[in-house]
Amino acid sequence: MMKYYEDIEVGVTHKFGSYDVTREEVIEFAQKYDPQIFHLDDEAAAKTYFGRLSASGWHTAAMTMRMMVDHLNMDKQASLGSPGVEKLQWKQPVYPGDTLRCERETLSKRISKSRSGMGLLYGIVKTYNQHNELVMVMESTGLISVRGD
Repeated sequence: MMKYYEDIEVGVTHKFGSYDVTREEVIEFAQKYDPQIFHLDDEAAAKTYFGRLSASGWHTAAMTMRMMVDHLNMDKQASLGSPGVEKLQWKQPVYPGDTLRCERETLSKRISKSRSGMGLLYGIVKTYNQHNELVMVMESTGLISVRGD
């Protein structure tokens, strides 16, 4: 059964996802999108604040997005995308060997003023590693279809 705007409850937190971070993927992402030395080279990374090879923050955001989309698809939400992110913070480095997971809470919701068939969901997504350390926080608005019963 498809979930629409009317089915989403403010204040409810959903826990989802499991994403294994691999060395190969960290390097591949960095080579394409964020070629800084601490994302590419073990020896150079060891001499930095990170202490070892670390994932790009943008890679962490991409892995989080993957877990979010998988959750939306599994939950059968009538998602219409997003107009953007209001806040994005990287709290801790993400390293090869980490396993990430997410929690998402809907903080508020409203019907679009310009499109009555569209709802806006404002929420916060928190990404954690396997030690339950917060590695990323993102606040954003999602768009979702209104059932219109």
